[in-house]
Amino acid sequence: MSFFQKVLSLVFLTFPALVFFLPCVASHGCRNPVIFNFGDSNSDTGGFAAAMGYGFGYPYGRSFFHRATGRLCDGRLVIDFLCENLKTNYLTPYLESLGPDFTNGANFAAGGATTLPRNVLFNLNVQLLQFTRFHNHSLQLHSKGLKKVIREKDFRKALYTIDIGQFDLWVALNSFSYAEAIKKIPSFISEIRDAILAIYRLGGRKFWIHNTGPLGCLPAELATRKTNITDLDPYGCIKSLNEGAKAFNAKLNHLCQELRIQIKDSTVVYVDIYSIKYNLIANYTHYGFENSLMVCCGYGGAPYNFDLYIKCRDIIKGANLCEQGSPRINWDGTHYSEPANAFVASEILSTKYSTPPLKFNFFCNKS
Repeated sequence: MSFFQKVLSLVFLTFPALVFFLPCVASHGCRNPVIFNFGDSNSDTGGFAAAMGYGFGYPYGRSFFHRATGRLCDGRLVIDFLCENLKTNYLTPYLESLGPDFTNGANFAAGGATTLPRNVLFNLNVQLLQFTRFHNHSLQLHSKGLKKVIREKDFRKALYTIDIGQFDLWVALNSFSYAEAIKKIPSFISEIRDAILAIYRLGGRKFWIHNTGPLGCLPAELATRKTNITDLDPYGCIKSLNEGAKAFNAKLNHLCQELRIQIKDSTVVYVDIYSIKYNLIANYTHYGFENSLMVCCGYGGAPYNFDLYIKCRDIIKGANLCEQGSPRINWDGTHYSEPANAFVASEILSTKYSTPPLKFNFFCNKS
């Protein structure tokens, strides 16, 4: 079943108003695509769960996989939909010990990962150390005649996706004054720069960089911060947190511009995830969603259905679930739902939010 058909049958038949954006996600196959992903829970397909032996049980995974997979979502993440678009398998977490398939790349992302501090489990530079080991060991095994490993030319042709920094920014904005938090952004960007250059030295030439979303629109923030009407924008989001996200994104965009000059034999694509998500929240009824700032899986009821002490997984304590297939944007207070992730992926694939405006399959040999 194609990406278009899966989204249509599993998500959008429940809320037909979303169907009109589906042509943007028509599938384009690749011949043996390879992707390496680095990031946090927004793109973690089970790395944290595999490493910690921790299972995110029901209701996580209820919508598509019908089981917990280590994804902090009811179903698929944006990276999953992007893989479907290439007609390739979902990325296997690097730390998955049973039945891993690394023939199409690996996922080094882990929930809670940040850019700083260094040498802390799962953080960006540790993900780079893991990738370096993976790279070197793959080449050693190939030199010994092993066939089903990624070769040197595959590393060079691969796409390197990076989606990290949201948690750094969240910690800074919740630990320091706004001015002090903004001053820390260059150090986060420097770590991303170092990661890209490290991958470049190992042969990587094609980079796909996501900026961070509107933090001020997360129900977890709205429900736990003391705000008044002047703190909120017309769509109910916290202005200062969104301004912080935009400051981070401006620096990240500038980094991508610099890298295009510094490593001219590479392609660096910057993707404006912030604008995609903010547009969805601002115009949610237009896209067929409901209750843009209300959690699907949480506790407390309207307006946000989020409680700091009774989380989505705490069904026994009274956490409630929206009906399966409900067109909610937010899943658990921090993470987006599968329908919202499908929307975000479709907008990414439209190329309207990418600089330069390249199709997601630009890096691979077309089938």
